[in-house]
Amino acid sequence: MVTQRNEHRSLYLSYLDYCNEHDLNRMASFYTSTIKVNDVPMDPAAVTAQFSPLISAFPDWHWEMRHLVVDGNYIAVHFTVTGTRRGTFQGIEATDRLVTIPEFTLYHFEDGKFAEVWDYTDMDALMRQIGQGEAPLTAPADKAGTADS
Repeated sequence: MVTQRNEHRSLYLSYLDYCNEHDLNRMASFYTSTIKVNDVPMDPAAVTAQFSPLISAFPDWHWEMRHLVVDGNYIAVHFTVTGTRRGTFQGIEATDRLVTIPEFTLYHFEDGKFAEVWDYTDMDALMRQIGQGEAPLTAPADKAGTADS
């Protein structure tokens, strides 16, 4: 059990490195052929495509892991996410403001890959910090650009 926990932790830390390098191809290699993101089945390319607008708007987007818990085939992670708004985001021009928001993600492993991901990123906090008030209530979680980190 300790070995599996260490393997999952090590695998996740490698994945997080690729996330912070914004290496979408390597990120996708950690996903099963069909991965569920917030209960929606997706292929790996669709998952990583969600990151492109975010990384374009916040080229220094960075996930800092605050807590990581491994329980069997599950990993729970609490992050502080930061980025400087250098490009257009959701149709709104750049503000050059630094944002800092919380994110919580739960991953389920199958055969050494992520098969399911549940993610909550505080997009309302992000929108407030870039001076845009509340994020639209109709924006689905999988459109937030942080389906998996």
